[in-house]
Amino acid sequence: MPSMRETCPEKVEDILRRFPQRKSASIPLLYLAWEVYGYVSPEAMEEIAEILGTSPADVEGIASFYTMFPLKPLGKHHIEVCTNISCHLVGAQPLMSHLENRLGIKSGERTEDGRFSLQSVECLAACAWAPCLHVNGKEYQKVTAENVDELLNSLD
Repeated sequence: MPSMRETCPEKVEDILRRFPQRKSASIPLLYLAWEVYGYVSPEAMEEIAEILGTSPADVEGIASFYTMFPLKPLGKHHIEVCTNISCHLVGAQPLMSHLENRLGIKSGERTEDGRFSLQSVECLAACAWAPCLHVNGKEYQKVTAENVDELLNSLD
């Protein structure tokens, strides 16, 4: 697999130019790795560490702290279900259980065919329309088991 330096050297250099303290470029480089590889792999963390002159453990500490960085491949349709208090009070847990049963996976997993991945998240900032979920970043509000089945059936 080609490195970020090989794939998009101008983007790497642009990021490094914007941050006089090299380690401050960690998050932009993690986003770039996600864009290039589809997730932040251990190899990508090693590459970022080399670029920044730090250890892979430092980069992994940053990547694993922020939940927005996927550390393993996501499905074609990545489903994030809000399980924070507002969504929880109006049915997020039964919705999550329904999705796990329907897809045959647990939160944090991907279907064998790579079509779906499922993740419980803390807040999607749609408390007034709970329960809500995102599919590849698109928001769905007041989701029920019935309309989530319709949604899943509509995805290619």
